[in-house]
Amino acid sequence: MNTIIHRVGTIYLPVENPDLASNWYQEKLGAVENFRNEDKAILDFANQSFFLVKSKKGEKAAFQDEKGKEHFYLTFEVDGIEELKKLHSVLKEKVVTVGDIEDRGHPGNNFIFFDMDGNKFDVWSELSPSFKEILD
Repeated sequence: MNTIIHRVGTIYLPVENPDLASNWYQEKLGAVENFRNEDKAILDFANQSFFLVKSKKGEKAAFQDEKGKEHFYLTFEVDGIEELKKLHSVLKEKVVTVGDIEDRGHPGNNFIFFDMDGNKFDVWSELSPSFKEILD
């Protein structure tokens, strides 16, 4: 399918303290900081630009599904189950709050993790086919 929109360029995340949050993302996830001021930090990782925007305490990127369960806004992809297990272990070693690796009934496995502000993320063991083509 041909489309005018080719990719998501920037993701905005609410954080209480851009300085501390930027350091957390750099240390825990290997992000690279491109800019920081008192209102935001701009990071690159996972082939995306992330803006960590200073927000009110308790704000986070999540929503409740129809059953009242908190849901994440985005899923990071890794290349295979071994990479998923490796990232899971690395995040646990870095004292990041992570969930168990689980089979959700679709190809691959997933786990969730939280940043220091309570933003909830998902990780999936399967690369999207279009991205895998780019890597090959």
